[in-house]
Amino acid sequence: MASGNTRIMKGDRVRVIRGNERDAEGTVLRVLHGANRVVVQGVNMRKRHARPTQANPEGGIISFEGSIDLSNVMLVDPASGDASRVRMRVEPDGFKERIAVKSGNPIPKPG
Repeated sequence: MASGNTRIMKGDRVRVIRGNERDAEGTVLRVLHGANRVVVQGVNMRKRHARPTQANPEGGIISFEGSIDLSNVMLVDPASGDASRVRMRVEPDGFKERIAVKSGNPIPKPG
């Protein structure tokens, strides 16, 4: 089930294209390769009720980002600001580069 060959990396800017959070943009916090899912900052917020512990003496309701299926997000081209499919281009020296299909611009690796 897991492909392990994802073109989305931690730190990338993505746009949600399906579901309740459609058209929301955010930065990828984590990529869950085994499950083909990503966690995007500020998207798919969940709440958990936590009982007081020594680490968290207050307890209470904790908000956190839930994961989204990888097929429901698209990379945002930094040059144009549009979401685009991505293809890989391999240079003759073996260097791999991500290319936005819509504009043909290279997408740099996140910082």
